[in-house]
Amino acid sequence: MPDTTASPHPYASLTPDTVLDALATLGLYGDGRLLPLNSYENRVYQIGVEGLEDRRTVVIKFYRPGRWSDAQIQEEHDFARELAAAEVPMVAPLPLQGRTLHHHAGFAFSLSPSRGGRAPELDDFEVLEWVGRFLARIHTVGARQPFAHRPALDLATFGTEPRDWLLAHRMVPLDVQAEWAAACDRALAMIAGTPLADPAGGGLRTLRLHGDCHPGNILWTPTEHEGGGPHFVDLDDARTGFAVQDLWMLLSGDRAQRTAQLSGLLDGYEQFRDFDRRELALIEPLRTLRLLHYSAWLARRWEDPIFPRTFPWFGSSDYWKGQIQMLEDQCEAMAEEPLYA
Repeated sequence: MPDTTASPHPYASLTPDTVLDALATLGLYGDGRLLPLNSYENRVYQIGVEGLEDRRTVVIKFYRPGRWSDAQIQEEHDFARELAAAEVPMVAPLPLQGRTLHHHAGFAFSLSPSRGGRAPELDDFEVLEWVGRFLARIHTVGARQPFAHRPALDLATFGTEPRDWLLAHRMVPLDVQAEWAAACDRALAMIAGTPLADPAGGGLRTLRLHGDCHPGNILWTPTEHEGGGPHFVDLDDARTGFAVQDLWMLLSGDRAQRTAQLSGLLDGYEQFRDFDRRELALIEPLRTLRLLHYSAWLARRWEDPIFPRTFPWFGSSDYWKGQIQMLEDQCEAMAEEPLYA
């Protein structure tokens, strides 16, 4: 198990008073409503405010110290505002005092509009088509220029480095370490034969992505209301990569179900933008990389008290045995013919 005896995490100092003081540095004052929102990587609150024209509720986001540089966070903000300016329904940070990124008490933070909604019904073809159209519009904007500071999603950053870190920090119990490392090596060797090993030379185009486009980051509002339909949130994981990265996490179920869902997404997507079908062969490699990255993410965050409370099953031999089985399953999936739509 990861060591939990480290010194207090920086978020320990992020008290309600600190949140309100950060708000006050922008000339805004809380009206007594302060609601923590579901977020592990950062700390996010819905807060009622006074002094902000035409808005009574905002979301204030405190970025995890040490994760992103200011330049990388600013690229996230600029991309979100670029999307919003192109009338893509992306929740973008609010410009206050001439900027979107602020600092207080050692934390970088931003304010965004508070938007409601529910997860989209991804078994509904019309919903899939609608989401596909907006993903194409995100990618059209994303292809205009590259990120200067944000990293790429590739074999090195999401596969090799997480594996090496977990082994170097002895996060995998000795009784399963050799078997887990061997399963990783088999999976990564298969991915080494794909464009994910060398995005620049793989013959496929890369672009700025949402990066973490799972159903929880798409909020759906009733279509009978003005502006109804999907809107996108949380560009915290925005990276450079292949377009299929923003599609595959919306697929679930057996192969027939995933094929039908993919068909719906691409029917909408290709109304606005071409999609290179060669990228479909990257779905299972990307899923495999996410497995490895997720384990390393949990281990690296273990000193944050919210992680042991939320993921108590992490780190045991049984957890790693489950990971070995999933890696073996992924090797089989990567050897199959890719989805086709």
